[in-house]
Amino acid sequence: MVALRWLLMAFALLVVPTVVPDGASYAQTRTDEVKVVYHLNEGIDQAARAMNNIRNHLGADPKAKIQVVTHGRGIDFLLKGARKPNGASFTNDIEELATRGIEFKVCRNTLETREIDASNVVPDGRIVASGVAEVARLQAKEGYVYLRP
Repeated sequence: MVALRWLLMAFALLVVPTVVPDGASYAQTRTDEVKVVYHLNEGIDQAARAMNNIRNHLGADPKAKIQVVTHGRGIDFLLKGARKPNGASFTNDIEELATRGIEFKVCRNTLETREIDASNVVPDGRIVASGVAEVARLQAKEGYVYLRP
């Protein structure tokens, strides 16, 4: 009798999906792609680290969906002519990662506060109203995991 009870409980766990906050079943979320938001707001050194982290991330999980959201000094590498600490341009890295599906987002509030014209943002940079609001939205509404290099 005890063995039958355990068998029925195990069957129920397999058949009845576990509900997660967004209403999807646990089984559905396990098979979905990993979604990650990299949050940058410190400047060029952090951006250089992030580019390496993202390449490594894609090497381990090529199907990961990654968005890079910037504000404050974090936008600096997404401005035309930006250079890495070693003097090399960020342009090739940004273009290469964008072709691999990485999205780069720039805070409009930062551009306005720093009086930077939007035309100075690299072509692969997409302007959003607020960097911090975008990070929060991606986490709360779209299930992105937060990373800060």
